[in-house]
Amino acid sequence: MSDATAVAAAASSKDPAVGLAAVAALRGLQESLEELQVTNARDRGWSWQQIAEALQISRQAVHKKYRRLGL
Repeated sequence: MSDATAVAAAASSKDPAVGLAAVAALRGLQESLEELQVTNARDRGWSWQQIAEALQISRQAVHKKYRRLGL
């Protein structure tokens, strides 16, 4: 599943195979979007603390997750 609208619709399917596949696809999309926006924020000078507050997680958690990007 790649079309975000189709995936979102599939997430409410009564068929568990379809619904769970949609959940997995949405999780992947969420991870990609988060990485894109963390990179965007760091490129614009945001601190790890600012990013963490926006994501509602700890500074340590966001830094640990994204330090591999060399940000």
